[in-house]
Amino acid sequence: MARKKDKDNETKKAPKMKGVIDGAGEIAKQNIDDTLRVNFMPYAMSVILSRAIPEIDGLKPSHRKLLYTMYKMNLLGSQRTKSANIVGQTMKLNPHGDAAIYVTMARMTRGHEALLHPYVDSKGNFGKFYSRDMACAASRYTEAKLDSICRELFKDIDKDTVDFVDNYDNTMKEPKLLPVAFPSILVNSNTGIAVGMASSICSFNLSEICETTIEIMRNENHDVISTLPAPDFPGGGLIIYEPENMRKIYETGRGSIKVRCKYSFDKSENCIDITELPPTTTSEAVVEKVIELVKNGRIKEITDIRDETGIDGLKVTIDLKRGVDPEKLMQKLYKATTLEDSFSCNFNVLIGGTPMVLGVKALLEEWIAFRIECIRRRTYFDLSKKKEKLHLLLGLKSILLDIDKAIKIIRETDEEAEVVPNLMIGFGIDKVQAEFIAEIKLRQLNREYILKRTEETETLENEIKELEAILASRTKVKNIIIRELKDISEKYSQKRKSMLIYDIEEEVEEEEAAPSYPVHLFFTKEGYFKKITPLSLRMGGEHKLKENDEIIESLEMNNNTELLFFSDKAQVYKMKASDFPDTKASVMGDYVPAKCQMDEGESAFYMAATDDYKGYMLFFFENGKAAKVDMSAYETKTNRKKLISAYSDKSPIAAMLYIKEDCEVVVTATSGRMLLFNTALIAPKSTKNTQGVAVLNLKKGQKLLKASIYKEGMFKNPSRYKKKIPALGALPNEEEAAEQLSL
Repeated sequence: MARKKDKDNETKKAPKMKGVIDGAGEIAKQNIDDTLRVNFMPYAMSVILSRAIPEIDGLKPSHRKLLYTMYKMNLLGSQRTKSANIVGQTMKLNPHGDAAIYVTMARMTRGHEALLHPYVDSKGNFGKFYSRDMACAASRYTEAKLDSICRELFKDIDKDTVDFVDNYDNTMKEPKLLPVAFPSILVNSNTGIAVGMASSICSFNLSEICETTIEIMRNENHDVISTLPAPDFPGGGLIIYEPENMRKIYETGRGSIKVRCKYSFDKSENCIDITELPPTTTSEAVVEKVIELVKNGRIKEITDIRDETGIDGLKVTIDLKRGVDPEKLMQKLYKATTLEDSFSCNFNVLIGGTPMVLGVKALLEEWIAFRIECIRRRTYFDLSKKKEKLHLLLGLKSILLDIDKAIKIIRETDEEAEVVPNLMIGFGIDKVQAEFIAEIKLRQLNREYILKRTEETETLENEIKELEAILASRTKVKNIIIRELKDISEKYSQKRKSMLIYDIEEEVEEEEAAPSYPVHLFFTKEGYFKKITPLSLRMGGEHKLKENDEIIESLEMNNNTELLFFSDKAQVYKMKASDFPDTKASVMGDYVPAKCQMDEGESAFYMAATDDYKGYMLFFFENGKAAKVDMSAYETKTNRKKLISAYSDKSPIAAMLYIKEDCEVVVTATSGRMLLFNTALIAPKSTKNTQGVAVLNLKKGQKLLKASIYKEGMFKNPSRYKKKIPALGALPNEEEAAEQLSL
């Protein structure tokens, strides 16, 4: 204790060292509220407003600064320049390091493949968005220029369409927004993490977005999902389409979308080739996870996996053991790896400097309001310029008949400074007009020159009236936007990359494969089904049927054939032939609505049997329309029993046909008129509940009655019934009518 006291006394008596600040090293108390307000909040707001969250033009500040720099470097439509030059010039606007700027540019390039419509046309290695380890080449090796679609980003930027602000050192001006002529905020994906909030916007097909925007401008109550079914990811993939979930995302701006990889099975090599991945994963992550699963013994069907990505694009190859079912293996991989993953949507956008989470429709309405302001500012700019020019020409017109007087005034003026005032007095014009006339060269003082200039006045006056009419009418401004959107869609649109699959229900447990053997399938008008082996059919007698019932379908198939029973309530129930017992002709068979557990009051309308889901389903409705749906739309990777929205319910169904390939079809109306046409005239759709196209013109009170596949000999004169659809059809003569009744 004595030693401790001595030490304390020595410390107290120690002289103060020079240069030491009072309180240095001590922990000072500070109010946490003040710390957050003074230190943290400015940083948070800076990240939110100036870095991580995109604005209504679809760009973050770093993207906008880079693209505007390239625009000022005349890289729109010209030859490419080295990326290092672009990065160096961008640093005049963007105070970050060259590495960060180069990474930003790489993501926007065509070579990186991260955007549906890249803004930068690139040459060289910029890596791939689906690869974690493929790095960009150095900026001194790669070259870039603006892609042609950037014309729509910078269109009329020099006509005061947007505000300009000083850059970080007040030496240059840069635009606060770009006057984008299409809703780029939804066309190209954008993600960012700010402080306390984030943004994750998926991409949509350009033509679908343009069409949706046009429809919203025409009808404020437009249902967005009818023209914009789902996102379209740059890497493709298969979107598991859930209508209610999609509608929720469209309304709230939040939610998740399940995306699967796209693969093919090579029978000759006994391997699976994965060519498209979900946007949230990489090829390296997939390969590593599969290797881990094989090592842990959870997957035993794989012998090798390798990344064969090359000049032709993404390719991950999985070698299988002999006899492995590739579909069953993929179902396992979907559950255990990121070959099926979810894209989280968070449509957080800066609107007027305020972050807002908006649905698709609200976001498009904000863009429309922004674009209307751009068009009005452009129109006002053009109007001001034309008015200025007209004002000068009106002054020029005033000296048309007395050029000599103007020359005389100039010659008799003693001082140069008095020329303009004397012209103003002599002709009754203002200072601007007098300055313009005084600057005319001697060689231009001829009647021809002055007449040509004054002839422009009438044209200018008409143009001014038109521009003033545009400013006075919101409808005319919208029509300009609609016209521009149509032009952009026609010029830059491309086919959808991401396919939609209607696979939303939980998988059922896999069952052992049923034995395969030939069977005869029978389906009756009242909804009864029989499966009979060829031997039993030969030995059996007549079919036992319910009173007034009849067989409407008779097929020779296999025991493992897939059966699709379409109901009269726009639903389809999927079963296999093996789900039904073998029976005889002498029994009535299974009642399909009971076997499929259909809803109360629902009955089976048509049976389609397939082994490969190739061909088309044809739906004929009483209103005279027909829909042609790819059979693949009903294919599911899981053993689902029921699919809703199997066909359109807007009009009662009249007939259905399953065809392997396009053929001749005869449709009959209640009036007795018949129409013969080839199904190739109807474009196939992947959306099951499409309303179809008109094929049979009907008079008031008439309906489409039935449809059947045309067979040789049905008509003596087939050309009489062949018309360009839609058509009224032709009435059969007495002889042909009798033949039709017998058929």
